Amino acid sequence: MSDYDVLVIGAGPGGYPAAIRASQLGLKTACVEKEKLGGVCLNWGCIPSKALLKTAELASKARHASDYGLTIPEVGVDFPAVIKRSRKVAKRHERGVAGLFKKYGVTHLTGTARIVAKGKVSIDGPDGTTEVTADHIVVATGARARWFPGMEPDGERILTYREAIVRDEQPTSVTILGAGAIGLEFAYFWRHMGADVTVIEGASEILPREDPEVAAEARKHLAKDGITFELGTFVEKVQRNGDGTRVTMKDGRTFDADLTLLALGIAPNTEGIGLEDVGVKVERGVVPVDGRMRTNIPGIYAVGDITPHGGLAHTATRQGELCVEFIAGHEAIEFTGDNIPSCTYCMPQVASIGLTEAEAKEKGIAYKIGTFPFLANGKAQGAGAAQGFVKVLLGEPHGEIVGAHIVGAEATELISEFVVARTNELTADEILHTIHAHPTYNEALFEAVAQAYGQTVHF
Repeated sequence: MSDYDVLVIGAGPGGYPAAIRASQLGLKTACVEKEKLGGVCLNWGCIPSKALLKTAELASKARHASDYGLTIPEVGVDFPAVIKRSRKVAKRHERGVAGLFKKYGVTHLTGTARIVAKGKVSIDGPDGTTEVTADHIVVATGARARWFPGMEPDGERILTYREAIVRDEQPTSVTILGAGAIGLEFAYFWRHMGADVTVIEGASEILPREDPEVAAEARKHLAKDGITFELGTFVEKVQRNGDGTRVTMKDGRTFDADLTLLALGIAPNTEGIGLEDVGVKVERGVVPVDGRMRTNIPGIYAVGDITPHGGLAHTATRQGELCVEFIAGHEAIEFTGDNIPSCTYCMPQVASIGLTEAEAKEKGIAYKIGTFPFLANGKAQGAGAAQGFVKVLLGEPHGEIVGAHIVGAEATELISEFVVARTNELTADEILHTIHAHPTYNEALFEAVAQAYGQTVHF
């Protein structure tokens, strides 16, 4: 008889929900974590970064208080206090996971896990090495920052998100490599803390995976905030330059700054945990899985950033929960990755679901486009947040939600309506027949759909 029904390796946003859900379903469950409960997301990523972004947003609004008829003295920044608040938020969530483990009876095993045989895991912990057995092993080891030769981080001036999120010394200038979500969020934060910020991106536009119109709109407003963008250009090397850094481009130009942030994507953590030793298929660091998160070896599963759909915390969470529900014998909709929302939390926010125009054309899908600017939305105007627009692709002839793209205030909240619509195969008719409260930002979603059919009365 095994020690556990389910053993989860990793307590990030894929692992800890899987462990809790498994225990809720009556399975004897343990979760192995070598660092902090909650993983990167709760401790060094999603959660603390949103605390920093809220501070930056408030600083921006305070500097524009006169737009609202208010008079506020010059805004000062207590940078160590800003970081301290962010760490406090992260710590609260870490304690929350520990409390949930206790509430639902999940055993927390501290240490580094390695699969040594089918159903057997060795754990190097603070008290030595132990072995435990489990009928089902769920691997949720997440990912780490990626970099390339010639641009290695030193943890002091050349940073990844992990060092940047806890650094409480206020920079005066920063160079950021990569204009994805991580790069832009740090750019927005540091800029509104008073730093000169330059973002370098090899693609021709920021947020390369987003709709180009949406990305261009976001860049326009970020540039107005004073962020400098260098697009379609590549870095040769990054090195220390006295007490700062120097980024040398392939065309010979250089950019000097206090700090350089490497925001060049992530690399899955699949090394050193025994996957290949027990025959689990790994392709370029990624573990292929089916819709139930099963690997090619029975009894071993993978979720989150080490799978082909990795990179987002909410994807990992859903995969983890579905995985253990299938283990418990529940019937559920298998994971496909078709309806994963993408969110970037700088201001203006960017959010999307489904296909871009280019992807729809590549697949040969006929569609209509509907757009609506927040400039014509009463709530956005009243809030002083009228930047951006909603863009929706509606299939022909049935009106299904092929793709939806939002840039503007609360975009990351608004996208859920389109996510629900796609998940439940709703069409434009269902959205047009739904009364949206007035005045709300949500009306812009309705109006974008209506505009596609010539039915909007506000634009």
